[in-house]
Amino acid sequence: MNTDIENLFKDKVLGHPAGLFILFFTEMWERFSFYGMRILLVLFLTAPILSDNPGWEWPRENALALIGTYASLLYLTPIIGGWIADKITGYRMAVVIGCVVMTLGHASMALETTASFYLGLALLVIGTGFFKPNITSIISEMYKGKESKKDGAYTIFYMGVNAGAFFGMMLCGYLAENYGWSWGFGLAGIFMFLGMLQFLLAGKLFGNIGAKPSKIHEVEIPQNINEERPELREEEVVPTKLNPFTTFDKILVVLSSVGGLLYLFNDPLEKIGGTSLVPFEVGGLSGTNVVVLTALVLFLILLITRIARYLPIVRDRIIAVSIFGLFTVFFFSFFEQSLGSMTLFARDYTDRTLVGNSAMIFKVVDALLTTVPLIIITWVIFLLFKKTFNRIGASNIVLAIAFIGVWGLVLYRLYDKFSQEGNEVDATWFGILNSFFIITLAPLFSRWWESKYNPSAGMKYGIGLILLGLGFAVLSYGASDIPSGAMTASVSMIFLILAYLLHTMGELCISPVGLSYLSKLVPARMIGFMFGVWYLAIAVGQKAANTMGGMIDEISAKYSLGTFFLIFTLIPIVVGIIAMVLNPVLKKLMHGIR
Repeated sequence: MNTDIENLFKDKVLGHPAGLFILFFTEMWERFSFYGMRILLVLFLTAPILSDNPGWEWPRENALALIGTYASLLYLTPIIGGWIADKITGYRMAVVIGCVVMTLGHASMALETTASFYLGLALLVIGTGFFKPNITSIISEMYKGKESKKDGAYTIFYMGVNAGAFFGMMLCGYLAENYGWSWGFGLAGIFMFLGMLQFLLAGKLFGNIGAKPSKIHEVEIPQNINEERPELREEEVVPTKLNPFTTFDKILVVLSSVGGLLYLFNDPLEKIGGTSLVPFEVGGLSGTNVVVLTALVLFLILLITRIARYLPIVRDRIIAVSIFGLFTVFFFSFFEQSLGSMTLFARDYTDRTLVGNSAMIFKVVDALLTTVPLIIITWVIFLLFKKTFNRIGASNIVLAIAFIGVWGLVLYRLYDKFSQEGNEVDATWFGILNSFFIITLAPLFSRWWESKYNPSAGMKYGIGLILLGLGFAVLSYGASDIPSGAMTASVSMIFLILAYLLHTMGELCISPVGLSYLSKLVPARMIGFMFGVWYLAIAVGQKAANTMGGMIDEISAKYSLGTFFLIFTLIPIVVGIIAMVLNPVLKKLMHGIR
């Protein structure tokens, strides 16, 4: 294995092995297809049947119930996919399997029938489970013995994540909104397939890296890009003891998992199909609510009883991680409105028509936003070709075909926009703002974390949640004049742009640091369990986000749309203040870890 690693580091691009950029582009195409399709879901499901671009005209609550279940499952299947790769397939084959399954999922959705749509979502969930955890595991193996370079590797890799999301939402959204939903869903599948091909054909570059199941399960935490765990002095070494899962623990895991999954599937089934897997009531509570509350109680019992069995320092640190996990649930419950209620706000309540100088300024800015990143990435491809064409020429050719396709679509889109006298901004365009702001602001936040003004964990969570709330405050103010029950309006798009800016700043305070602290606070032998718990927290946040977003019609009809966003303003700010107040307590629980 060491020989394979040394061979990889012989051919370098921008100071890193060429293989990193193969993974960069594979991840980029996967995120292209993932976000390109995902932003279309709520628009397609709620679009009127009788329109130029007919959708299924579902009630918003029903659409968001389905999307919430889909988004939650995307964070649960990687736990299984990682285990299968460790034990059976190996990381590289798991990535290929994931790509193939997701390609079939996108193709199925492009057919736009009821059966093919649900089949497509199921295939995307399964494919993500194979893909998501294992491509980062390949990077982990590539940089064994070269840990000093790993932070830079993950920084480059996550630029691929955001580049894919950026171009996916822009191009899939453009085709879907202007030419038909099948074009958007289909384009996502095409680039997913090309990404799989270029990865598969580059296999010889990696040697045995990621090819065989690992004997020892390791969970890589790639988000820790700014901080290093300080070495403990001998007298500071934390004593640990084994805490194996008891039969009671395993029963609680099974029961809480079954209850949670039952709720995830039953919620959209109840709203959309009018049937229930749990058709009973207890004390006025529906069967769905009884199931989810029971699952939550059982999971809390599992967590508390396991934590209580650890020695004091380990126990305290796991308590701190659990509190951070709770804050993470709150954050994602509100942040993930971006692909639900905020996308609906962009389509139905935002004035997206520009004329005169405003239209021309937007077209120029939009052209720069699109072409400058693409020029930079094309230059990286040229450097990659120079180093690897003799070894993996077929992979390079597939990658070139994919980028020629992207350039063609980008230039056609810009020609189409500039040829119009005015300009109507696509509702999906606003989704790219998060990726754009991450790319531009991440270096500033990275410098902040490395400076002497680096806030502690509780303060970072507090700042992030308050910024999130302020973003919704901007939307609440912008929507304040919309009358109760209105289904359309013409609010200035500046409010939505400012909201995305504040939300992205909040994300940069929280998203990169959560798993970083988990990797520092949790003993190595139980990091797999806590990693699963962390993704469970995000899954809960995803479901909660769309459940709350589904209340947009009910609240705006009874009160107003401004009130709807005011609720989303107050709760994150209050929770953020609580995080700041708890900061001294969290510091004590962390026992010196920063």
